[in-house]
Amino acid sequence: MFAGNHSRNLSRLGALAVAMLASTAAFAQVSDDLVKIGVLTDMNGPASTPTGQGSVTAAQMAVDDFGGRVLGKPISVIVGDHQLKPDIGGAIARRWYDVDQVDLIVDVPVSAVGLAVQNVANEKKKLFITHSTGTADFHGKYCSPYAMQWVFDTRALAVGTAQAVVKRGGDSWFFITDDYAFGHSLERDASTVITANGGKVLGSVKPPLATPDLSSFVLQAQASKAKIIGIAAGPPNNMNEIKTGSEFGVFKGGQQMAALLALITDIHSLGLPAAQGLLLTTSFYWDMDDKTREWSKRYFAKMNRMPTMWQAGVYSSVTTYLNAVKDAGTDEPLKVAAKMREKPIEDFFSRNGKLREDNLMVHDLMLVQVKTPEESKYPWDYYRILAKISGEEAFGPIDPACAMAKK
Repeated sequence: MFAGNHSRNLSRLGALAVAMLASTAAFAQVSDDLVKIGVLTDMNGPASTPTGQGSVTAAQMAVDDFGGRVLGKPISVIVGDHQLKPDIGGAIARRWYDVDQVDLIVDVPVSAVGLAVQNVANEKKKLFITHSTGTADFHGKYCSPYAMQWVFDTRALAVGTAQAVVKRGGDSWFFITDDYAFGHSLERDASTVITANGGKVLGSVKPPLATPDLSSFVLQAQASKAKIIGIAAGPPNNMNEIKTGSEFGVFKGGQQMAALLALITDIHSLGLPAAQGLLLTTSFYWDMDDKTREWSKRYFAKMNRMPTMWQAGVYSSVTTYLNAVKDAGTDEPLKVAAKMREKPIEDFFSRNGKLREDNLMVHDLMLVQVKTPEESKYPWDYYRILAKISGEEAFGPIDPACAMAKK
């Protein structure tokens, strides 16, 4: 009898030891006993308002809301400033992955820096999620199992805006296009959709980046009599063109301007008197529904301004990443990425979201129009939502140039 009890006790102890070892093994799957997330951004330059400290705050909010730990290990957030320079961005990413044992890099405004960081992520076999890199090549010919694009690409904004506007009667366009690859790709993608939907492109002008006086370009667009003046530009030209157009009476004359890239912080900076009537596409608007308002008001309490789509996207992706680490039982990059692709991404930021096999997060967008000062009822009440654009429609099919595409 005693021998039987002793045997049973040994059996229980053995089972307990196995369970403890299994548990320890699960915890040991977190490299360096720490999950480290690096926010690589522009802290002081022209992209610092729509990304910058706001992206850092969004990442930290995600970590805090997750409880600060995953698989029993702490989560930390570190910050780097790439100053919009690809060599600096690449060097920081290399040091973070090699020396600081960073598991995930997020944010990274401007495509040239994003692609530089993507190269390092591929080489080091570590994860990178971009929110403010727009080039569609990121998930096209340069697609990578280690790099994800979360918020937008140039095609989605250009195609989404052009298609929705043409459907609403804006069937003649004239473009003011930044004279470099980003602007050209916006104009090309939008023009293809405009003509495919029965519209016409009457012409375009191409000011160089950061042109101080855009008057002549805006006057040419105005003289075209096109219903829509398409702004295929990023900062600072895009906002200066909209401001100049307002001063020249473009909106009052019956024409509309459609910005292929504009953020709510841009509208705030311009002010409603200058921006009123502007059409644009966005992945996120803080005042869309109860879920967006609840999160954005918490963010506002920390930053004293409402979030851009890029900043809201940082929170969404960090939360999705941490849940995938938890589900995978490890922070091993490809296993985590596979988990991230398994489930729909439905949160305050994303509607009908899905991380595709090319690592593009496809989700619904909105066509919005900037309100008049009279229509706006409270601070940051800037947009009237005109139409929902499905993710499939905006982002389109997987680029066959992506090696990860299903054959």
